[in-house]
Order: sequence, then C-alpha cells, then structure tokens
Amino acid sequence: MPSGRTHDSITLWGLPIVTGGTWFYSESPTIAIVTAGSYLFAGLMFGPDLDIYSHQYKRWGPLRWLWLPYRKMLRHRSVFSHGFILGTIGRILYVTLLGLTATFFCVLGWSIALHYQGVTTWDRAAVPLTTSILTPIVQGFQTHWQIWLAALFGLETGAMSHSISDTIGSAWKRSQRKRR
Repeated sequence: MPSGRTHDSITLWGLPIVTGGTWFYSESPTIAIVTAGSYLFAGLMFGPDLDIYSHQYKRWGPLRWLWLPYRKMLRHRSVFSHGFILGTIGRILYVTLLGLTATFFCVLGWSIALHYQGVTTWDRAAVPLTTSILTPIVQGFQTHWQIWLAALFGLETGAMSHSISDTIGSAWKRSQRKRR
C-alpha cells in the first residue's frame, strides 16, 4: 500500500490529466475547474483513508474529531470506504448526516431561546407554509445539474486514484513476496 506522500503525489500528478480531460470533453472551463477542485479535495482530504489515522484525516485539523465515528464504523479498506462509487457516496452521506444533525441542534437551540424570550408560537406569517426548505436545493440541482455532476465526478476520480494505487501497490508487494 503506498504511503500518504505517494497518494498525494499521484493526486497532484493526476490533476492536469483530470482537468484537461474534463475541459476537452465538456468544453467548459467552469466544469473543468469544479471537477479539478473536487478531485483535489477528494485526493487530499476526502478520500478513502479517512477510516484510519492518515494524512487525509490529519488535514482536517481541529475538525478531525468529526471523522472518529466514521473510523470506528468502518474496517480499513472495506468496500464502504475504498469501494468505487460506494465509498464516495458513503462519505457524502456521512457528511450530510453530520450537517443535518448540526442543523437539528441549531434549530432546537433557537427554539429554546425563543421560548425563554416569551415567544410561544411560530410566526406563520414570516414563513409561508407552502415554502419548503428543500425547494431551493431541488431547483439548484435542476438548474446546475452539470456542475453537481462534475463535482461528483471529481470526488469519485480522486477517491478512485487512491483505491487503484492501493490495489496496484498491494498486488506489486504480493508478487515481490512470491518471487522470494
């Protein structure tokens, strides 16, 4: 299995290939930049090795504690951390769950604060019932689907470069042991 420095080098050497290939295929500098940014983010901070104490894990700095449950839940190099598509989707869902949990506690705290200020009912005039929190999110996905697809492609490509190099590195080490 390659070291963290090797994975970083592979990510950085692959960046021009991913960026150039995306730009060539999409003919859009915006899509190429989004793909490149998400590829870099996946390769350096959001990759499969968040399931162990790794370079990627340490780069989260003071926020790395957020990844402790993820590390405890998954066995290293499992299909849920290193698997194609499944690993990236799992990390996206994990971060989404963290965001929803934080949102829940913020709304709960806000509600408690309002209660102690003497507000006993929600002001329905301020937020119409027909307005949904999800409406702007869904509209954003519909309007900018190519950007979202480019971001997902970059995240998956960054993770794939890591998993593929792990697989090749492990196979190489096995073949060297068999020769001896």
